[in-house]
Amino acid sequence: MLQTFANAFKIPNLRRKILFTLLMIVIIRIGASIPVPGVDTTVLENLFNKFSEGLGMIDTLSGGSLKEMSLFAMGVLPYINASIIMQLLTVAIPALEKLNKEEEGRKQISKITRYLAIILSAVQAAGITFALRGQGILKDPTIISYTVAILTMVAGTAILIWIGDQITEKGIGNGISLIIFINIIARLPMTMGQIWTAVGSLVIFVAIIAVFVAIIAFVVFVQDAERRVPVEYAKRVTGRRTYGGGANNIPIKVNLSGVMPIIFASSILQFPTAIQQFIQVSGANLPTTISGFITAIATHKPIGMIIYAVLILFFAYFYTTIQFNPVEFADNLKKSGGVISGIRPGQPTVDFITRILNYITLVGAAFLAVIALLPIVFGNMINMTSLGFTGTSILIAVGVALDVLKQLEANMVVRHYKGFLS
Repeated sequence: MLQTFANAFKIPNLRRKILFTLLMIVIIRIGASIPVPGVDTTVLENLFNKFSEGLGMIDTLSGGSLKEMSLFAMGVLPYINASIIMQLLTVAIPALEKLNKEEEGRKQISKITRYLAIILSAVQAAGITFALRGQGILKDPTIISYTVAILTMVAGTAILIWIGDQITEKGIGNGISLIIFINIIARLPMTMGQIWTAVGSLVIFVAIIAVFVAIIAFVVFVQDAERRVPVEYAKRVTGRRTYGGGANNIPIKVNLSGVMPIIFASSILQFPTAIQQFIQVSGANLPTTISGFITAIATHKPIGMIIYAVLILFFAYFYTTIQFNPVEFADNLKKSGGVISGIRPGQPTVDFITRILNYITLVGAAFLAVIALLPIVFGNMINMTSLGFTGTSILIAVGVALDVLKQLEANMVVRHYKGFLS
């Protein structure tokens, strides 16, 4: 591993990319420690310790910046939400679907996504700031102070989106994904400290770490798992030359939907809890029946975990349907002169691909549900209902790490160096 890094730094272009990425990471962590002007961080920290579950996802993806109300408090979560909204609209609106098939159209959609992210970040920043105003988070609660706090957090999100674009263009890996990865890893020492405090036993602590390492190894295995569909291509004779022919495999990933089903499911389940906690912070209370229902469906409760698993299953199938169209796959295969071994072209091919998708989606959804629920179960066992390192965190961190390693591998293989994955 050390020799590989040494070889990477011997390549001028790759060395520049790595150093640029490291510089951006330093800037991100510096920005995460710059507080919003006029915020009383002590009051905010006490509120988070009391009402941590509803804002857990935002705080995790921002690397704990929201808990400190820093410049990057919103993180890139508004951009993620905007991207999800645009993906759904692209499928639902034919005009956007047509744009998405063209290079210039994709650039236009990307620009719209960024504008939408800024709007969502403004709404999110305003909602959090005004919801917490009754607790004295601002030392000087005037309209100017609120405006400055909101604009500062929106500006922080805009800066992070720009940094993400720069990393993608000039560094290593996908910029937005890498920012999320860094924020998740930044919380890891604090999470380990909380676990140690909760268990108080070296043996149990080591056992928990070993289980998390096993989970990560399992995630790596499934993330790279794929179902290979055997395809044979017909030969074409043009003049005196023969084109095509032979056999190949078309890989379909087992976890085709990625981390999106967990994000959708957790967002839906955390939304009522977040609303309840915002209302409690503002000094009001919900009716007992509604409050009891919201408490019962919390993700660390048995009923909540069941609903969580069902939602992950539903969204896994939903997102796979959006991402992969068997009819379009069969048409493209037919146009390229390919046929699945033992399956006739046309509707039989569509039915065959649909059966494969249903099967591997079920396997992928079960995998996501296990990864999402295991940290919750461990949190319940050690009496930590808001464990910082969630299933979403694990999947994102492992996925980004694999992507960065593969990019380094690709750069080094081109230059005849032995890389990470060899």
